[in-house]
Amino acid sequence: MSDEAAADQVAGPTSATSATSATSPRASRVLGIPELSLVALVGASGSGKSTFAAEHFGRYEVVSSDMCRGLVSDDENDQSATADAFEVLGTIVGKRLAAGRLTVVDATNVTRDARKAVVELARAHDVLPVAIVLDVPDAVSLERNRARGDRSFGDHVVRRQRDQLRRSLKGLAKEGFRAVHVLTSVDEVATVTVRRERLLTDHRDDHGPFDVVGDVHGCLGELVTLLGALGYHLVRDDQGRPVDASHPEGRRVVFLGDLVDRGPDAAGVLRLAMGMTAAGHALAVPGNHENKLVRALRGHQVTVSHGLQETLDQLAAEPPEFRAQVERWCYDLVSHLVLDDGNLVVAHAGLKEAYHGRSSGRVRSFALYGDSTGETDEYGLPVRYPWATEYRGRATVVYGHTPTPEAEWVNNTICVDTGCVFGGNLTALRYPEKTLVQVPAERVWYEPVKPFPTAGTAGPAPRSGDGLDITDVLGRRVVETGHHGRVTVHEDNAAGALEVMSRFALDPRWVPYLPPTMPPVAASDRDDTLEHPAEAFSAYAAEGVGTVVCQEKHMGSRAVLLVCRDEQTATDRFGAAPGQTGAVYTRTGRSFFDEALTETFLGRLRAAVTAAGLWDELDGGWLLLDAELLPWTAKAEALVRDQYASVGAAARSSLAAATSGLEQAAAAGVDVDDLLARTRRRAANVDGYTDAYRRYRWPVDGLDGVQVAPFQVLASEGRSWHDRDHGWHASVADRLQAADPVLVRSTRRTVVETADPASVEAGTQWWEDLTAAGGEGMVVKPWTNLTRGRKGLVQPGLKVRGREYLRIVYGPDYLEPGNLERLRSRSLGHKRSLALREYALGLEAVERLVAREPLWRVHEAVFAVLALESEPVDPRL
Repeated sequence: MSDEAAADQVAGPTSATSATSATSPRASRVLGIPELSLVALVGASGSGKSTFAAEHFGRYEVVSSDMCRGLVSDDENDQSATADAFEVLGTIVGKRLAAGRLTVVDATNVTRDARKAVVELARAHDVLPVAIVLDVPDAVSLERNRARGDRSFGDHVVRRQRDQLRRSLKGLAKEGFRAVHVLTSVDEVATVTVRRERLLTDHRDDHGPFDVVGDVHGCLGELVTLLGALGYHLVRDDQGRPVDASHPEGRRVVFLGDLVDRGPDAAGVLRLAMGMTAAGHALAVPGNHENKLVRALRGHQVTVSHGLQETLDQLAAEPPEFRAQVERWCYDLVSHLVLDDGNLVVAHAGLKEAYHGRSSGRVRSFALYGDSTGETDEYGLPVRYPWATEYRGRATVVYGHTPTPEAEWVNNTICVDTGCVFGGNLTALRYPEKTLVQVPAERVWYEPVKPFPTAGTAGPAPRSGDGLDITDVLGRRVVETGHHGRVTVHEDNAAGALEVMSRFALDPRWVPYLPPTMPPVAASDRDDTLEHPAEAFSAYAAEGVGTVVCQEKHMGSRAVLLVCRDEQTATDRFGAAPGQTGAVYTRTGRSFFDEALTETFLGRLRAAVTAAGLWDELDGGWLLLDAELLPWTAKAEALVRDQYASVGAAARSSLAAATSGLEQAAAAGVDVDDLLARTRRRAANVDGYTDAYRRYRWPVDGLDGVQVAPFQVLASEGRSWHDRDHGWHASVADRLQAADPVLVRSTRRTVVETADPASVEAGTQWWEDLTAAGGEGMVVKPWTNLTRGRKGLVQPGLKVRGREYLRIVYGPDYLEPGNLERLRSRSLGHKRSLALREYALGLEAVERLVAREPLWRVHEAVFAVLALESEPVDPRL
């Protein structure tokens, strides 16, 4: 392992001080083991490895070669199964290391080849290999093996193993083990303590807030200006040189490396950065330029290029003590830092997810130099592999190294090297706010080999590079939600959703949310009703919800409205094409209108938002609204015409003929009274059915006749609004309606206290009046919006549909006693489960959107909602 890679290891003793020899038994009593490592127990049969493993490591942390022999042959001592056993052992160990779990290999490991396999496994997973050697006296091992009835091999096998171990002891450290701990007596083995030590890269308990600063390259003046813009108070020494900077709110800087070379004052930048880290006001990771500087200061032969000579000349003017401090400080910097519970990773050149929190020369090389394709461009510079375009990690990765004119988000990663030394900007990303602060370069300090295009003034980081990959959604997937735990999407459902999304839906950038399905109330036991408000009020009361709001259920289609304040916002935030300012789409992500009509609609809605003063009040350049679009035939004209109307027409015609014939038979004295009465009831039922669906139709020409009824503000820039009660959301909708009463329709509503019989009665009467006048019904929701009850997340809404409307759903004759009795047995459990899962996924999508997470993360939750819609549930519910 190189000197540079060794700097990335464990907070604790080095291998030299923690390793044990026969002459220092007391020092072996505490063995430092990296928290993420592969531990090889080394010792002859009978040395006590398995007992040691059981005492110091967890049950599942230890993978035993004997156990693996038993797995493949039913006999732990079957030596003929050794090859298969070690193949199984390697697979298990590899799976554990891939999952980031400390693992112990309990085998003799006395041969170099056996240990080489362990070291290679550790390297393949970028973890540290550690050897613990139980070098107990021969007599102890022999006696223990003789006492074991299951061991058939003789003393010669143990003696051979002991001989192999002794011959290899001196060379163990050179085989690639991070640390070698040798225990030489039974007492030593019995008294030792194993201490798990965190890696130097592990700062998960440090939550910031941070200001992550891109490549400074000796630009001290710009760094001082940037720190001032960030609110830091500068400290100078008696010579007026900056030596520290602190923030009154406790913020800290994270330097992303490449502090040196090319610029006018690398020594000054180092003095300030070293002072801030020493005072606890900053953290730092190394860049490739610091790595090269260390080698130069240590006298290694390096190519003096890319500004290194300027740094060496500047340091030559400093005292020797300062140069020594610089060399030590740069050497001690670790490849990357994992911060804030693993939610933030900083590395000079970035870091793919598989390397987060890992430690190896390969990890350090990636962190310092990135991943090169092996090619060079026309300027002789290495071509970097675009790892960020494939990044799917949850941690935000902030990096520098490759100068870019604009700091740009790509899949939850951002490069903040904006080429200050080349005349660009010096940039900091404020975390967790994820906002940028920039200062312009004072001048071009260094002419780059490759022309550097400077950018304009600082602004919000644009969203781009949000490419999706089919593997993001295919197969069985589990989506973590903040409000309802893990939601599973099955492979078949994902395939169906992919078909719908790829063939019919809008660009995923315009579909950041899909609304959940909504379950009906439990069946009523009343003689003439399938659904009744009493069941909704009692259901919420049982969950401890005291106040609910009853909202008119519009006779339209669920719609999601995404409207931007202007084209620039649409472009910057959603990557819109010219002329696009938002979207109006269905529950499956399909646009309601063509592009021209969509923009006309959005123009009207944008004017209403502006007139209502909501842009400034909600502090955003865009709004995401949950709404109902009317009439229903704006989306489903063909369904009404070809299904409902044709059924109604056929039923009216046939029943009229049947009634006429029965009336003639009755007049002739035939006893058909019961059949005639039933036929007349059926004809009346069909009339009710026809009246119900006709209410969904009115003339529409373009937008003439189209209305929208918004009932919830889902999100605006940087903010989701599910924590506001429904009264607040209704007031926003009322203001939009007042601003454009032709386009926007208000939603009638009433509030009910579930524990107050009078209030419940009033709410029931409100529903009766609403449905008697031809209304579809109502939706009952917890007043507080997002609500947790006695059993967890509470249903966001229960629909209570009117008696006449339900004829459309269940057929004209559904209220006939026999039919109604059968319908009362409908099962709602799956529908309710589906509604809660989709609701949680919708919330998750919105929260990821406002947190500016990458498109694939937002789309993961949105796609899951659509996939769940493929689950087999009675569509009439």
